[in-house]
Amino acid sequence: MEEVVIVGAGITGLTTAYWLKKEGFKIKIIEAGDEVGGNIKTIRHKGFIFDTGPNSGLETTPLISQLVQELSLQNEFIYADKSANKRYILRDNVLHPLPMNPKDFLTTKLFSTQAKIRVMMEPFIGKSKDGYYQSLAEFVRRRLGQEFLDYAINPFVSGVFAGDPENLSVKSAFPKLYRLEEVYGGLFKGMIKGAKERKKRAEKSKQNAAMFSFRNGMSVLPKRLAEYLKEDILLNHSLKEIQKTENGYLVIVESKDGIKSIETKSIFLTIPAHAAAEILKNFDGYLFNQLSTIHYPPVLVLNVIYEKNKIGQPIDGFGFLIPEKEKKSFLGALWNSAIFPDRGDDKFASFTIFIGGARQYKIFELGFDELISKVISEFNEIMKIKGQPESIEYRMWEKAIPQYSIGYIEKEIAMNEFERKYQGIFLGGNYRGGISVGECIKNSKIHFERISNFVRNNLLTEFEREIN
Repeated sequence: MEEVVIVGAGITGLTTAYWLKKEGFKIKIIEAGDEVGGNIKTIRHKGFIFDTGPNSGLETTPLISQLVQELSLQNEFIYADKSANKRYILRDNVLHPLPMNPKDFLTTKLFSTQAKIRVMMEPFIGKSKDGYYQSLAEFVRRRLGQEFLDYAINPFVSGVFAGDPENLSVKSAFPKLYRLEEVYGGLFKGMIKGAKERKKRAEKSKQNAAMFSFRNGMSVLPKRLAEYLKEDILLNHSLKEIQKTENGYLVIVESKDGIKSIETKSIFLTIPAHAAAEILKNFDGYLFNQLSTIHYPPVLVLNVIYEKNKIGQPIDGFGFLIPEKEKKSFLGALWNSAIFPDRGDDKFASFTIFIGGARQYKIFELGFDELISKVISEFNEIMKIKGQPESIEYRMWEKAIPQYSIGYIEKEIAMNEFERKYQGIFLGGNYRGGISVGECIKNSKIHFERISNFVRNNLLTEFEREIN
């Protein structure tokens, strides 16, 4: 009997498995695909490295450096170039640097004078009574004004969540932002006071955390974790059913060799919410309804390469995001060659373009060739490029990023209630506790504590039963 079966070999499942194995727990990891990493995928195209999922992480927790040290990844681990701190927002077809300090904010042409005055009024805005059922858009509109929502938050949310701030819950999607108002009474007050709390926890805010990746792409981390966990991972094994037994659970999996059963004390499901919903349908109909209605919008990722001498726009930052008001056919682009070393050379520059998401899902009603042609044309215009890309490579994510929508608290409550009712089954992944790589790593330690405590208590109960 395994002590823990982990379903899904994404970053949450792998890092949780790592902590468990280090402590001596018997584990087995079930993965339906033929490789580990989940949405973390790295490819090589025309000699360049592209990440088709998360392109980087933020070092918001010391657990990241701990993993790098313990997995001997120091020579692979890299920080983004300082120029990557510069980010652009498109307004009226012109790229404006996003102001990163008060002086730049006062002089930027990205926001009107009226919008700047409205933002500076934020400390005098009172708390909302909407609580858990407040959208991010409502929150920002009330505290910072419509223009800041349109030209800062709207593009930012599309870049992080591929989401729409009108539909995202501020409490669930951006809990730290919500907490600034709830605990401190305002954003500016909270940022100052919250910095002291983070220092005590050895954490950094996302604004101040260093951006990182690996020389050979983000997939280096899950692959190295898989090397450590090698004998415990079953690739090409899909979960078919979970059955409750007297001593725990029976996990039914299918592979090319047929169907087999694995006995276990505990199960950790890190597969997407809709997949977990199907597996747990017979356990809890209410949970099924809550999980199956978590929206994952489609996102198309384009990786393109251009000759540098054809590009008129200086490539001196992280990239740019496009507000919905600009009515373009894509969400934004990363300037890969400027962010990390070895993502470009003297002659060529590489870019990643994002299309679709929650606010643009209808864009896929266009034919594929027509859509690509439209996007490339707009990208060329923004970047002042003459000519077509040397190459185009793409990855379509039919279900990309879970949306923490208004009322997500009901889903969180349902998950908590389910775990209380069915002791030994745990739910995790990027639909619970945050979508970023850093948040998934941080949450993995929390999952480890919950699971290890359950297994130890379970074993202690069995021991007591035996001696009595």
